[in-house]
Amino acid sequence: MRVAVLGAGIVGISTAWFLRQAGHEVVVIDRGSGPARETSFANGGQISVSQSEPWAHPATPWQVLKWLPRDDAPLLFRPRVDLQQWRWIAGFLGQCRSSRHAANLRAMVALGRYSQQTFAQLRQQLAPSYAHRQQGILALLFDRQGVRHAEQACRLLAAEGIRRELISVSEAVAREPALAGIAPRMLAASWCESDESGDVHRFSSQLAEACVAAGVEFCYQTRINALEPAGGRIARVSVTGPDGAYRSLAADAFVLALGSHSPLLLQPLGLRLAVYPLKGYSATVPVRDASLAPQVSITDESHKLVFSRLDDELRLAGTAELSGYSSHLNPVRCAALLRRARELFGEACDWQAARFWSGLRPATPGNVPLIGRLQFDNLWLNTGHGTLGWTEGPGSGRALAELMSGREPALAFPFLRA
Repeated sequence: MRVAVLGAGIVGISTAWFLRQAGHEVVVIDRGSGPARETSFANGGQISVSQSEPWAHPATPWQVLKWLPRDDAPLLFRPRVDLQQWRWIAGFLGQCRSSRHAANLRAMVALGRYSQQTFAQLRQQLAPSYAHRQQGILALLFDRQGVRHAEQACRLLAAEGIRRELISVSEAVAREPALAGIAPRMLAASWCESDESGDVHRFSSQLAEACVAAGVEFCYQTRINALEPAGGRIARVSVTGPDGAYRSLAADAFVLALGSHSPLLLQPLGLRLAVYPLKGYSATVPVRDASLAPQVSITDESHKLVFSRLDDELRLAGTAELSGYSSHLNPVRCAALLRRARELFGEACDWQAARFWSGLRPATPGNVPLIGRLQFDNLWLNTGHGTLGWTEGPGSGRALAELMSGREPALAFPFLRA
């Protein structure tokens, strides 16, 4: 069948690749000038199954209340006259129960492990070059509360087959010598050897090139205006091409992989989607002293920041703003990123040369992505990956291609069933 994939981020491109491998005719439509130009452009770089912890946790609402007055808080909430935002918040609070947290973690880990296997297959098949490192992830712990939370997370992950262990400060420094300067301030660390890191934009771009070589058509600089239903199905998608002309494209099936913008396209059809943008920030900084910059990917649990080495640069990313669809860079939050990075790694990088970026992460209230079929029998969804689009994207694309081809993916996950 002919499938139109709407969105050319890591999720959409992965979906297109596996659909083409299954024998389908595929066209990918995106408003960007090329692959992975928005949320998949400059994230934190971590492929982190061990970080599959839902933000919705019994302790989170109280933590958010403490952060409310701070512009540089890890999670910034700015109330708006926006019914979509308040519905999402109500759903988030409902997911903060212990039972929901455990169920959501299981689903996220299952998808993350499946995606990690998919990464391995793609590396063997395509040999992409994307600053890939299989050196694990170290999570730094600076207070007793953080240590207790890490202990609980390690137990929950162990039950799902993920080995993340608490280690001493000296063990953490032995794994990453760049931590020696801050060792006196740390209480402990957690370590997951199976985690990875790499450049999502470079990987996505090379996978898109492989898609083209396999016969996938890409329509860039093409605005998606509306889905056009007919008789219980989606018949066509209305677009505006790079020449400014409107036209409609027909297909047998449609995949919505537009991240945070997916709900906006569904609203005119009377469909409500529990996805809302969590704006994240990153800075990419040239390494000046390689002996001071980390080689191992790092998570700073106290500030909710991640650090990944991408060849001769350091990518630092994090924070979340629940403040609508603006991609505007808040200078306070940009400065907070660099301030914390300098506290941890001193003069390792040329901080004055930082390149800043923001992306709208598509978050569901429970952090479990929405994958499967909607009410229209030829409309499929692949969105809502939140902060783990890089970790879960290839597996999500593979799983949806299996479903669309009439097969059941080999993982326990709450797929959408129309």
